[in-house]
Amino acid sequence: MNKTLPPLLAVLAALIAGCTTVGPDHQRPAFDLPADYRAADGWKPATPADHLPRGEWWRAYGDPVLDELITRTDRANQTLKAALGSYRQARAAAAQARAGFLPEVGLSASAQRSRSAAVQGRSANQSNTTQLGLDASWEADLWGRIGRQVEAASGEFDASAADLASVRLSLHAELVQNYFQLRVTDTQRALYARTVAAYEKALEVARNRIAAGVATRGDEASALAQLRAAQAQAVDLELTRSQLANAIAVLVGEPASSFALPPAETQAGVPAVPVGLPSELLERRPDIAAAERRVAAANARIGVAQAAWFPSLTLSASAGYSGNAFAQWFSASNLVWSFGLSAAQAVWDGGRRDAQIEAARAAHEVTVADYRQTVLTALQEVEDNLIALRLLDDEASLRAQALAAAREAEALALNRYRAGTASYTEVITAQTTALDNERTLMQLRGRQFSAGALLNKAVGGGWDGQFRP
Repeated sequence: MNKTLPPLLAVLAALIAGCTTVGPDHQRPAFDLPADYRAADGWKPATPADHLPRGEWWRAYGDPVLDELITRTDRANQTLKAALGSYRQARAAAAQARAGFLPEVGLSASAQRSRSAAVQGRSANQSNTTQLGLDASWEADLWGRIGRQVEAASGEFDASAADLASVRLSLHAELVQNYFQLRVTDTQRALYARTVAAYEKALEVARNRIAAGVATRGDEASALAQLRAAQAQAVDLELTRSQLANAIAVLVGEPASSFALPPAETQAGVPAVPVGLPSELLERRPDIAAAERRVAAANARIGVAQAAWFPSLTLSASAGYSGNAFAQWFSASNLVWSFGLSAAQAVWDGGRRDAQIEAARAAHEVTVADYRQTVLTALQEVEDNLIALRLLDDEASLRAQALAAAREAEALALNRYRAGTASYTEVITAQTTALDNERTLMQLRGRQFSAGALLNKAVGGGWDGQFRP
């Protein structure tokens, strides 16, 4: 053994020293990003954004109920748990791939008792055989095949971590949208409660005027129709609220039948969102990060496929003891061992390896296209929600002015009706206009909350660009 081992080790060292890695190295696909967002022109955050939280972005709303719902979502949402399971699978696959760098070691032991048949008068012989052995084998990564497999598995692992962050970000954004839509609905319900009370008083005024002989039954019918329409709309808002509460229940991982959220009018404002620059999306968007890591994984698989063209080299060794009794195991004369190198090379495969390389290159092209499409979609989402916030703010300002004028017209029309100088039709028209403007203003507020949440999601929310959750 002393004479055989050094030459074998020298050959192995020379081969390893000459190792090379086949296949292309990963480079992020080129993308011509704009210098700034077009919709950011003219859009300014209400306050400087430096003080706003970057990670737990929803805390900028200052709503403790929302904060608690987010915590429950992180703890019990089933979609998030499924994504976490996929992440753990990818982590195990990466660890399995890294194990390819290490030797495989096995331990074996056996004990056998045998008896030979009696022949030509000789008595039968009985014998015992015991063995204890240690086997090891290791494949030298001469062409980088194992390294590329590790690179591919690591890319998938990083992509899975980014997928997990993307799922969490989407769930948070969805919860914020549903929560504030529910709160806006609560505000609308309060509006209709006040409206119904006002319409009941208007009906009472109409009836009093009929009793005094200064109005007709038509005024009462109009007032009653207006009252019932408002009551019906209030019932419809109850349906909307129930559906939003049920959607929130699913997000926090609870049965809709046992979930309850007490009504409350929203007091939060839409916080400013630090949007950054388009180039920052490549680091801040988890779905972009996932797409880019899948490009890296697909690129590594090209090297794995190309390495199949080269021979594989395996170093194997075994050592152990063999004897007729356990007491003889550790005797030097019973020591058995072997050590060697083996190489294998496929000579002809009918074009299978060429086809595998071509398939790997095509798969890489698919991931590159998916990456670029993801970036395009991200830019669109940021632009859409930037312009939505800016224009909704302008629309809300105009709608507030319209509401103030409608309320003044409503008060004047009601006073003229009481004085007998206006018909009840004029009162109804003024009241309907005021109600429509106020409800539209509340709906605009809900759309602003949704656009703010979607913009936070579009710019990556709390994603920090790292590939671990």
